[in-house]
This record gives sequence, C-alpha cells and structure tokens, in this order.
Amino acid sequence: MSLAAELSALTEHHRAHCPPYDRILTALGVSGPFAEVADLPWLPVGLFKTHELKSIPDDEVFRVLTSSGTTGAPSRIHLDKAAAAAQTRHLAATLQTVLGPARLPMLLVDRKSIVRSPSARGAGVLGMANFGRKHTYVLDDSEKPDLDAVKRFLGTFGGEPFLIFGFTFLVWQYLYEVAREHRLDLSNGILVHSGGWKKLTDIAVDNAEFRRRFREDTGLRRIHNYYGMVEQIGTVFLEGPSGDGLYCPDFADVVIRDPRTWREQPVGEPGVIEVLSTLPRSYPGHVLLTEDLGVCHGIDDGDWPGKRFSVLGRLPKAEARGCSDTLAAA
Repeated sequence: MSLAAELSALTEHHRAHCPPYDRILTALGVSGPFAEVADLPWLPVGLFKTHELKSIPDDEVFRVLTSSGTTGAPSRIHLDKAAAAAQTRHLAATLQTVLGPARLPMLLVDRKSIVRSPSARGAGVLGMANFGRKHTYVLDDSEKPDLDAVKRFLGTFGGEPFLIFGFTFLVWQYLYEVAREHRLDLSNGILVHSGGWKKLTDIAVDNAEFRRRFREDTGLRRIHNYYGMVEQIGTVFLEGPSGDGLYCPDFADVVIRDPRTWREQPVGEPGVIEVLSTLPRSYPGHVLLTEDLGVCHGIDDGDWPGKRFSVLGRLPKAEARGCSDTLAAA
C-alpha cells in the first residue's frame, strides 16, 4: 500500500473514532479517498493546544504527552498502549540508521539530575539515554563542564564508536568549546542533536559552520541534526551524513505549502512545513500543518533516498517551542 493510501485510510479511521475531527472535515466539505499525499486534509498543529482530539475511549488512554512550548497552553497528545509501543519502535528503527543495532557508550551533554526534571529537556535526555549504555554526563549538577568525567569516558571508550546526544546550543557551548580548548579527540563519536539555532546564529554559527568547526577542531564528523515534535511522537526527520538536509523515514513525508494559496510548493520554493506520518492512530495527528518554515531541496538526489528538506525557522509570532518534544516521550 502506498503512503497516500495508508494515510487516506487513517483519515477515515479518525473520522470514525474522533467526532470532533469528523465535524472539522465535514465543515470543510472534505471526503476521501485521497490519491496524493498533498491532497490529504491537514490540521493546524496548534489545535492540539485548544481541543481534546483523540480516537480512543478514555479507558484506553495509556499516556498523555504534553509539548514544551514556553508560553500558552501545551499540546496534549493521547496514546494507548499500542501507539506508545509503535512510536518507540519506529523511533528506534530511525535512529538505527545512524547508530546501528548495538547500544553504544554514550556521552550526554547535560547534567545527570536533569532526568528528574519534569521539563521536556529532562524527558528528552532520559528518552535518548535508552539508545546508549555506560552513560557519562558532560555537565556537573551546577551545569559546569565536568572535564575529568569526559576525559575518563574518552580514555575508556574513545577508541571505538560512541554516541553523543544533546541539545544544539548546549552541545556547542559545553562540548565543542571544551573539546577545542583541551584538544579532546571526538573522532569516533556519533552526535545526534536538535534544537533552535537562534543563539548560534546570533554568534554567526550556522549548520555548516557547526559541522566544520567540530570536524576541524575535534575530529567529529558523524553529526546528525533531527526535526520532530510531540504532536507526531516517534517520527523524526534525520539529517544526512553530509548535512545536505533532513530526510523522511519511509512511514512519513513532508509537504511544503505556499502560505497564501496553501498549494504545494515546487522544489526550491520556501513555505510552511506540513508533516505526515502513519504513526498517529490514537489521535488525528497524522497530517499536521506546523508553525515552521522550510524548503524542499529535492527527491532521491542526496545522501539517502527520499525527500530532502531543511527547516528555515519559525513563522512570525509563532510560539517558541522546546527542542526535545519528540525524543522527550520516547
């Protein structure tokens, strides 16, 4: 079955099991089946902040996830046990693309006590820790670099592949700058990171510069940014090995829409990012219009097969969001 057919069937599933969703589509005069991914009806992601949208009865709700927006009400995402298991399984499969099947020794660019925090940052670190072993935290509890701990980790595990996880600005400030100053060798590391780039762009560090400086000053070459959100938990769009863009897993897609006409933009033309995924079965979050701007660079023309795109930033006046929404609930 094609992705469009799967998503079309999922649309009918949610119409049958989520009355508010059915009312929305009925009011819009929308009906399937839908032949193309771009034809599917979307919901604005902010709707999950103001409405309870779920396709399961109350007694089957296993977990309610909340987003980490810094202002206003958070999104509330309802999962049953099957949905929670599916998102964890698919997230693991996506990350195995770059990590392989084995759990690697792991550096976490944060403090250990953050995992006890109710914040999305804490939940993100805790969730990502599941994909590693022999965990070492780069920061002490006063959020200062623990150089001795990092040196011990590299002395023990630095000669073999190891995993590094952190949020982008923390990785720059507390790993890159420390590694450069103390000439630490990170050449066997695999860095997975995500987060807003505003603090880095303020100091003239974009993605290309981020990668170049790590490569030249620490030897770290295997770097993968990712894009994801709690409203499509378990779906992450990983950056290719060369940094040429983000890629869609085989169960997901993106559509870039013209903000005036809402038609799909051609390759190279920026617009609003719509994210699609077959994972959301317990709530109608399978086709969502985000509050982010992006551009599609091409299809089957980069590091990996599939659609290749970049995130350009937030829409004007869009709420600031945390960087760990998707991994937070893993």
